[in-house]
Amino acid sequence: MTVQTAWISVFLQVIASVSGVPEVINLGGLFHSTDEIQKVAFKCATEMVQKDPHLLPNTTILTHMLDVPRYDSFQVQLKVCELMGKGISAVFGPQTGSTSSIVQSLCDNKEIPHVQSRWDYYQRRGSCLVNLYPHPSVLLKALFDVVEAWNWKSFTIIYENNDSILKVSELLKIHDSKGYPVVLRQLDADDNHRPVLRHVKDSGETNIVLDCSDEKLHEVLKQAQQVGLMGSEHSFIVTSLNLHAMDLEPFQYSGTNITGMRLFDPDDPQVQNVVRYWIDSELSEGRILDMTPEKLPVEAALIHDAVLLFAKAFEHLNMSEELASAPLQCEEASSWDQGYSVINYMKVSELKGLTGHIVFDHEGFRTNIHLQLIELTDEGLMQLGTWNTSEGLRIIKAEADEDASAAAQTEDLRNMTFIVITALTPPYGMLKESSHKLEGNDRFEGYGIDLIHELSLMSGFNYTFRIQADKSSGNPDPRTGRWSGMIGEVLEGRADLAIADLTITRERESAADFTLPFMNLGISILYKSPTKLAPSLFSFLSPFSNEVWIYMIAAYVGVSVLLFIMARISPYEWNNPYPCIKDPEELENQFSLLNSFWFTIGSLMQQGSEIAPIAPSTRMVAGIWWFFTLIMVSSYTANLAAFLTVEDLSLPFRNVEELANQNTIKYGAKAGGSTANFFRDSNHSTYQRMWQYMEANPEVMTNSNQEGVDRVVNEDYAFLMESTSIEYEVERKCQLSQVGGLLDNKGYGIVMRKNSYYRNVLSSNVLSLQEKGVLTQLKKKWWKEKRGGGACQSKDGGEEDATDEGLDLDNVGGVFVVLVAGVVVGVVLALVEMTWHLWRVSVNEHVSFKDEMIAELKFVAKFHGSTKPVRRAIRGSSRASSVDHPNFENGNTYQHHFALDDSKQPLD
Repeated sequence: MTVQTAWISVFLQVIASVSGVPEVINLGGLFHSTDEIQKVAFKCATEMVQKDPHLLPNTTILTHMLDVPRYDSFQVQLKVCELMGKGISAVFGPQTGSTSSIVQSLCDNKEIPHVQSRWDYYQRRGSCLVNLYPHPSVLLKALFDVVEAWNWKSFTIIYENNDSILKVSELLKIHDSKGYPVVLRQLDADDNHRPVLRHVKDSGETNIVLDCSDEKLHEVLKQAQQVGLMGSEHSFIVTSLNLHAMDLEPFQYSGTNITGMRLFDPDDPQVQNVVRYWIDSELSEGRILDMTPEKLPVEAALIHDAVLLFAKAFEHLNMSEELASAPLQCEEASSWDQGYSVINYMKVSELKGLTGHIVFDHEGFRTNIHLQLIELTDEGLMQLGTWNTSEGLRIIKAEADEDASAAAQTEDLRNMTFIVITALTPPYGMLKESSHKLEGNDRFEGYGIDLIHELSLMSGFNYTFRIQADKSSGNPDPRTGRWSGMIGEVLEGRADLAIADLTITRERESAADFTLPFMNLGISILYKSPTKLAPSLFSFLSPFSNEVWIYMIAAYVGVSVLLFIMARISPYEWNNPYPCIKDPEELENQFSLLNSFWFTIGSLMQQGSEIAPIAPSTRMVAGIWWFFTLIMVSSYTANLAAFLTVEDLSLPFRNVEELANQNTIKYGAKAGGSTANFFRDSNHSTYQRMWQYMEANPEVMTNSNQEGVDRVVNEDYAFLMESTSIEYEVERKCQLSQVGGLLDNKGYGIVMRKNSYYRNVLSSNVLSLQEKGVLTQLKKKWWKEKRGGGACQSKDGGEEDATDEGLDLDNVGGVFVVLVAGVVVGVVLALVEMTWHLWRVSVNEHVSFKDEMIAELKFVAKFHGSTKPVRRAIRGSSRASSVDHPNFENGNTYQHHFALDDSKQPLD
């Protein structure tokens, strides 16, 4: 060492002693026994700080690492107190939320910085807390943007516990705002998650958001693969930032779209250098020899950045302050005076770490987060795009695909000649009708012929048609695996393209390539058109359902009886039958039981009667009944004409379930075709039962679609075939019709060999023809115009007519509600009228109201007779009636006679 170097060293020591920078800094680390990589990251980060001449020169950093249990808060408290007794300047960890809270409480009490690097949904601003893990709201926003970019109309969220459901809570807003169905399913507490995953598979859902701990993630994906939830049609979004650290090799060839996010770029030179330093460092003790930048756990990267951030804060502290931390005892009230200064400097410092640019907002949460969107492919994890807090989501792959698509559209196939094989299957390929001999491609016409011609005009290629004599689409040989039919011709190289009614299936796509579908369709049933039944003798009852007729009869009887009772109750319905006699002996009531029924039936028949109600209560019931009859008669009349002119149709079955459940009509499909294969491979119980029937009765299978159509015409037979072919036949044979809806959804495509370079060109051109409406015009031409198309357009479409039904209670139930409400009000009003009348009698004649009420109710309860005497109490009168009523209050006897006053109302 030279004299100059020695003087510099002495000068630095003097500066350090004067400035207050401690010679030794103690850092505490709390880790679990399984956190080996985090321990290496912690120790190596302090070693890298020691070797950096720009960070804390002449200062020694000592690390004190303790293993702590995951769920024992008491033991963790003892460990933290042990660290504080050593004079630590910061505590790093632990990774478990259940014990981290007790650590935070102790650090706040002693004013010692607590540095975390874990996901915490309840992350909040703490006085002595710094968490380098992105805030949950940031990750929620990133997850929300990915789901929206994928344009998922529905999806299932599989979560582990209540904390994990909070991690995906933002996705529920998609359901609230757009009405998309979102299903939540929780994993079982044990390690068997197959029942839950099987429920998801059986539901038919293909879009899944998976949120669970890193320890369970691999096992959940493995069990999802075991239950068949990892097919090419499924898509997963994994919320864990450690998806890249898993062994994904068992899943990368399944074709499943697995998407995740990571917080760092493994191609970053800083990441690669740090990981290489960890592996070569003696501190690692050879425990992470298999570590690579691609497998770096996010917690380890965050711990490394946390140590650098702590050192950065010490570097920027005021050099006039004494920073050494003295040993502290948990039982004492003392604290570290400079703890708040250190934590505040950490929150205002900026650093370029392994996990990107580290900076905090005004609340102490990490901001300016940059994430990589990654996707599992056959070649492993590939970067799909990026997401950051300022710009949102950017899909790099989509931009590359758009560029490739644009390049493909400019590419042409000029000077190329394709051999195109097809079959003479109307309307896709047919021999042209002509009076003179035709040669070459001019011999053929049809939908497929025109489609190839349109594609050749767009791409500039030439073509020559060949005919498949047996019209077979193709099937693999069970022993050799070689394909027959048109697909076999293409795979053997004897043809370049194949076009016909070739359905795109998974089995066929595994052997050959298809263009985008040029026609979408499904399997349906071809059967004879329904026959018309003779009109029913009682078809005039059809406008109403049986339930409505029953309710109407009940309403008629009920209103009639109630009107009779109310007329007997109300005193205003009892009139003088002889107006010339001032004091009649009897009063008469026009509403006898028979008259009540006649009044209501006359209203119902819109004819009226000579009877008219007088009392307010009976008038109210009569008005409500008239309103009811007005609505019901109008509804009946409006529907009667339609039902009298409709002819019912005889349909032996209406859907595939009814066809499978009957034993009279035979049914089948084309042997070896995609329709037969659909029933063979289906897991649906009905379709399996139908396949067992077809397999047990091979005579119901046909060699071609035309044979199946002929059997439908000539036999009692139903043929299962593609809906487009059914449409073609129904347009020309009026005695045939399609029964039921589609059993599946699929498409027709043009077949070519695997990895053909012209596939994208042809697919792009098919899509262009679809957008321009050319494909729709071609279908209209060959289905409805050419070769007898449109012959049955005027045919009655009887199936809709046959399903007409009369009005039920849901249509007219409100009218019954109004009727019941009006009748109830009328009954109450009649009782009020009777009570008021009897009260006036009792007051004016000084008789017992109770006795008058009992006598009146006894008379009403007789339910016969349309006359009654007028009761009037006359004290000591010689015109006494034969009925005496004792007054139990004063012992007088009141006798009742009949009299009417000048207003013809009953006298009191």
